[in-house]
Amino acid sequence: MSDCLFCKIIAGDIPSSKVYEDDLCFAFNDIAPQAPKHFLVIPKAHIGSVSEVNSENSAVVAHIFEVIAKIAAEQGMDSYRVVSNIGEQAGQSVFHLHFHVLSGRDMTWPPG
Repeated sequence: MSDCLFCKIIAGDIPSSKVYEDDLCFAFNDIAPQAPKHFLVIPKAHIGSVSEVNSENSAVVAHIFEVIAKIAAEQGMDSYRVVSNIGEQAGQSVFHLHFHVLSGRDMTWPPG
């Protein structure tokens, strides 16, 4: 999508602090981290949110979780939180499926 912030990051039109990239997904550090370690993992294919995951695109989500585990291990993260917000009321501000990975502090609920 031409107006999607994350699609522009994937295309290299907007700079990011890349953590990982392969044919299916892209990971980068959050610009406003909520924990000492905070990165996002997004599919390269535009999927609006978890609510748009289906039998045709669900394999990329499984792959993303494999990538999350790999990055976490490489960064020495033995305890971390994975979050995906679905919809405005839940706090989704970019409507491209993404998973926040946070670590390095006690995770309280509610977050913050």
